[in-house]
Amino acid sequence: MRLSFLIPLCLAAAPVVAQESLSAEAFDAYTRGKTLFYGQGGQAYGVERYLEGRKVIWSFLDGNCRYGQWYEQAGQICFVYEDRQDPQCWSFSKGSNGLIARFENDPQATELYEAEDSGQAMVCLGPKVGV
Repeated sequence: MRLSFLIPLCLAAAPVVAQESLSAEAFDAYTRGKTLFYGQGGQAYGVERYLEGRKVIWSFLDGNCRYGQWYEQAGQICFVYEDRQDPQCWSFSKGSNGLIARFENDPQATELYEAEDSGQAMVCLGPKVGV
């Protein structure tokens, strides 16, 4: 799988100053039905597909996909995945170039920015067979 096409897109999508955090309704309206690529520090970070009913599919761009769902808690959007049940909570805001996500709403923590709405299907490899 070649992912080199993502790097220029991520580099072009520099983070910008964010607005206030999105509510669950605004986040759902913005993301539902989309596949969004996220970058961090000019590098590709991951991709998430947002489905109906607040369901998601996440990948670190390695073909391994994790199925999960999201919910709002204390003004943040929290994700739980099939392989990790402890919530991963983020505050999302909309900048001039798309979404900006801040882990646990902490300015010193991980910050991701939307690099692209690809409109394409994610690559999810099947289960590993054999050892």
